Amino acid sequence: MPFRLLVCCLSLLFLAACGPVEDTRPGRPVAQRQQAFREILHAFEPMGLQLRENRYQPDAFLQYAQSLDALKEVPWPHFGPESNYPPSRSANSIWESPAGFAQERARFVEAASRLAAAAASRREADVRAAHDALQESCRACHKRFRR
Repeated sequence: MPFRLLVCCLSLLFLAACGPVEDTRPGRPVAQRQQAFREILHAFEPMGLQLRENRYQPDAFLQYAQSLDALKEVPWPHFGPESNYPPSRSANSIWESPAGFAQERARFVEAASRLAAAAASRREADVRAAHDALQESCRACHKRFRR
């Protein structure tokens, strides 16, 4: 029995040591961009939920869309060749294809602006189309530039 307890304790200790890698570099660029994307996601998810569950609430949706629009430029300054280290989930293709990454970034920024404009119109059909375009922008960038 003591052997099992020892093995169990060592296993737990090993698992605890394998936790997430912390960004300790000066300026913490990886942590800052991850935080910015989390904030964007916190605005984006409730909008998608409203649309998926057919519970569109124009006023609430507009607030989320405006929040996302205000955050759309925040993550991008924190990308750079010096920020390609764990815990980054960025693919090397970001630095191998900076023009492609800039194009995807511009597509996201434009889609976020269009979503905010559509939300201001309060027309659900326009909101759905703009939301879908923004979601596709995210998917395309993740497919190409995220590990």
